[in-house]
Amino acid sequence: MGTSVGSALNWWARTKGSSPALVFAEDSVDYRTLRDWSGAVARTLHERGVGEGERVGLLGGNTAAWAATAFGVMKAGAVLVPLNPRLVAEELAKLLGDSGTTLVLAERQYLPVLEEVRGAGLVFDVHALEDLAALRGGPADSFRIDRAPHEPVALLFTSGSTGLSKGVICTNRTLLDIVFEASLCEEGLRPGGSSLLLLPLCFTPGLVWGLSMQVVLGGTLVVEEKLDPSRAVRLIEKHRIGTMFGVPLIYESLSRAPEFADADLSSVRTAVIGGAAVSTRLLAAWGAKGVKLRQIYGMTEAGGVATATWPSEAESHPGSCGSGSAFTELKVVRPDGSDCDPGEPGEILLRGPGVTPGYWEDPVTTGQAFRDGWLHSGDLGVCDAEGRLTFLDRMKDLIISGGINISPVEIEQAISTIPGVSEVSVIAARDERFGETPAAIVVAEGLSESEIVQACNRKMADYKVPRYVIVRADALPRLPSGKISKRAVRQEYADIADQQPRVR
Repeated sequence: MGTSVGSALNWWARTKGSSPALVFAEDSVDYRTLRDWSGAVARTLHERGVGEGERVGLLGGNTAAWAATAFGVMKAGAVLVPLNPRLVAEELAKLLGDSGTTLVLAERQYLPVLEEVRGAGLVFDVHALEDLAALRGGPADSFRIDRAPHEPVALLFTSGSTGLSKGVICTNRTLLDIVFEASLCEEGLRPGGSSLLLLPLCFTPGLVWGLSMQVVLGGTLVVEEKLDPSRAVRLIEKHRIGTMFGVPLIYESLSRAPEFADADLSSVRTAVIGGAAVSTRLLAAWGAKGVKLRQIYGMTEAGGVATATWPSEAESHPGSCGSGSAFTELKVVRPDGSDCDPGEPGEILLRGPGVTPGYWEDPVTTGQAFRDGWLHSGDLGVCDAEGRLTFLDRMKDLIISGGINISPVEIEQAISTIPGVSEVSVIAARDERFGETPAAIVVAEGLSESEIVQACNRKMADYKVPRYVIVRADALPRLPSGKISKRAVRQEYADIADQQPRVR
């Protein structure tokens, strides 16, 4: 039964073959070309002995060849393992070893780092991605092996923001269910629509919400190799972009582009944002252009986006993440598993058709995360009386000061509303009296540490106000997904209590 992204691609190639599926800079790839190109890749892999269920790594930047090859791997019946090109040899070795990858298709510039990985003892074949790029423009080729709906077609490794990366299983069923649910709930995600991708293809926003979403819906995905804010604003106008997704850094960068003030952004019907605190200035800047930035809560295990603020509540409840979706449910529970009362913090639990069936060959972690039909997120949240979720923090990131739990995200959200602040990360600093105390690392212009403390005193209880504040000009370290890397911030400021004076 042809229930796969490949079967949808074949349909659109037959019914609207000359319509653009992908746009990379000045290069447009229509549906017929994408079907034939990915079919040729699939056939080539099959003829080279790549078997069903075999894990195949893909290492490269945001290119048309990456996209066609990704579909080709899945159409060959193999399991796609997208690899982040910014990883070093040791990190790649961990992912390749955990996934049991036997073949890596990589751009030539990454062959040396793969040789370093193989030199450490891992055994896998390597083929240049450029050789598969040469298959473009060949004869019609609809070669496709569809795996059963419940079988893995991709392994999406988590960003590692709270620990080591885990291989999240993605099946044809979860991919198609994510697309179906989104098409019911999101005005910008309709057949024939368009999305702008300013994030790497190798992550969930790229592969799931970008490539798979638009190909299944017969739309157009406009992909940028790197973030150029001025160019991105012009692309929204040129292609009448209907859907955008990203971290605050992306929306912030676009809002500061010279072209933003006079740009026509009326085509944008879905603009979701997540991964860090969102400033009121940013919400207002996009709101003035008629675009409602909607906060999301999600994780790779739940398909990337589990819930988003309703469009009608984007302005009245900007800190909310919505109350689930058409088929995705959420709740907040106490440590004993009982439901929290409205306003009572607890762990966020999720269930829905886009939730992964588990982690790759890791039954222990799978069993810990999935209990009684619910995905236990490890995140702390609170629901109001109407069921709206507000994300508080990752449970592992909580600061325990004098026996009191303090949420870094709550402090980050408060500081982000201070005029002049563009980024903030709050971490725990060692404290002899209280054990831990909040420390705020702030990227800002024209602000002093004392001014930030004074603003915090007006916004929160005394015990939450950071005792250490560092104002810096350069951007905070980030994960390749665009999220602020809390681990990197903690490492950089590990000795903050010894090296920096307390501000209060």
